[in-house]
Amino acid sequence: MPIVDKKKITRPEVIEVLELQEKHITQAASQFFKTPENIQIDFTSLWNKVMDANVRWFKGEKRQGLLSMEEMRFLARFHRNAVETRSNEIQKLKSFMTDVKIENVDLDGVPAEWQIVPGAMEDKIILYFHGGGYIMGSPNVTRMISVRLAKVTKARILSIDYRLAPEHPYPQGIEDCISSYKWLLSNGFDSKNIIISGDSAGGYFTLMTLVNLRDESIPLPAGAIIFSSATDLASTSESTIKNSPTDPILADLGVFWWIECYLAGADPLSPEVSPLYADLTNLPPILAQVSTSEMLYDEARLFIEKAKKAGVDATLQTWDDTIHEFQNYDLPESTEALDKARIFFEKLFD
Repeated sequence: MPIVDKKKITRPEVIEVLELQEKHITQAASQFFKTPENIQIDFTSLWNKVMDANVRWFKGEKRQGLLSMEEMRFLARFHRNAVETRSNEIQKLKSFMTDVKIENVDLDGVPAEWQIVPGAMEDKIILYFHGGGYIMGSPNVTRMISVRLAKVTKARILSIDYRLAPEHPYPQGIEDCISSYKWLLSNGFDSKNIIISGDSAGGYFTLMTLVNLRDESIPLPAGAIIFSSATDLASTSESTIKNSPTDPILADLGVFWWIECYLAGADPLSPEVSPLYADLTNLPPILAQVSTSEMLYDEARLFIEKAKKAGVDATLQTWDDTIHEFQNYDLPESTEALDKARIFFEKLFD
């Protein structure tokens, strides 16, 4: 039984985006199941099991331990193939990658890529952490956001390919993100000229990186920009359930096991795990953008409210009737959101 209520998804632009995404996922699945190792598991039975558990999770039943490690790794491969295929196809269709220079770089063991647009400033860096629910994604997958962010800010993007669960659970992804920031400092980049940014799970890693850098007394970046960020891995906020019928990106994918395999037994209510429960004092300015229709809306809202109470210069910008990390899609509000991110970026350096 699907969680999303398609009758509530009425905007033609959003429907077009979702239909194109579905087309790419179907294409990816066709390729995926041509590989012999990917037909050793009965995908239909496994998917039905995940969807049944997904419905129960939304009803308040926590379905921990449902999937074996083999099954989680299989599903992670499936999702990774889908998002990479989607991104590759979008980059063929759209012109946003025109004249963008991609340079692969090794950050002392952490793979990454420079995304350099024409006219990019040499000294202004946006350290970018991609989304993907802790189990999938790459710098390639979120170029639609990061490259367009580079174009409006004229900053150079350093996009990190951090380790993913279930193979590499908490805290390995956070360690890679912290390490990448330290690499910038050790290579002569001034913390005052660095912004950290990320979407969805990448927003989570952005916030956890800030908290850890502060705790280690490492010079903090000038600020942070997060898109549709996760902040509470316990998923306690009201919008997780309330907005599930209007979240066609997350609600019907079975995110319950993504969080489980990332945590690997860690306490989601711990301030060392979820930024919503962390001490937020002395963090740099933070801009959060989110849709009021998505499951993670309250996570962003509550985090910004708590950050403000802690004395942080924190800003929440919202858009109605759109989708999770809408900046990664060709939607009208994406342009407005990225322009507002540009204004925030420029004020940091006034």
